[in-house]
Amino acid sequence: ADLSVKSYSQTQSHTRPQFRQVKQQTVKTFSWAASVISSYGKDTYHYVGTDINIYECINFNEFADAYGAVMWPGALALCSFLENNRDMVNLEDKQVLELGSGTGLVAIVASLLGAKVTATDLPNFLGNLRANVMRNIRGRSRHIPQICPLTWSFDVGHIYPSHLHRFDFVLAADVVYHHHYLDELLATMSHFCHPRTTIIWANKLRIVTDIEFIEKFKKEMDLDENLTYLNLKFYCL
Repeated sequence: ADLSVKSYSQTQSHTRPQFRQVKQQTVKTFSWAASVISSYGKDTYHYVGTDINIYECINFNEFADAYGAVMWPGALALCSFLENNRDMVNLEDKQVLELGSGTGLVAIVASLLGAKVTATDLPNFLGNLRANVMRNIRGRSRHIPQICPLTWSFDVGHIYPSHLHRFDFVLAADVVYHHHYLDELLATMSHFCHPRTTIIWANKLRIVTDIEFIEKFKKEMDLDENLTYLNLKFYCL
């Protein structure tokens, strides 16, 4: 079991945004209130020989934290890695959990690669997540992904007990950024980690707290300086 730290850059050959549509809904309101209450964007990506249409959806009245409603570079890097390293990471018929699925691109690619995917995020994001996933995998995937709510917490085991929820792979893309739930995220990742679990985590390092989280992650998993304990793959943008 080993953990590799590598650099992965986004390349245009793996993502081909073909067009983008933005619609704005306006309402008559007071002068001090924002008139744009929602924004919808569509991008097309190409992975596993398939055009994947992803809708971003931000409802400014509903989402205090809109990070999960848009696409982030870690998701693109992770999708490219999964597509181009099938000999090293075989997802076919494997149980795969994604943390912070957002708009669903990683879950879709994993499903197209044959995985039995459980895609998770906060309840507010599940509608758009489910719509994106089902729109793109219908008739193309052997296994229908499960879309489930998951709030990072210290007691995640009460909702997802270990003896019922064991995964071969845990995927995460850009889950570490400037938010107030890093300790809860660490506890959640630790809960789903088992000696036979492979974690593939793509994250762009932006601020010092990102580095601090990595150090906490190493300590929580009892990793040595060579980062060897679990069968982990760790990719930093």
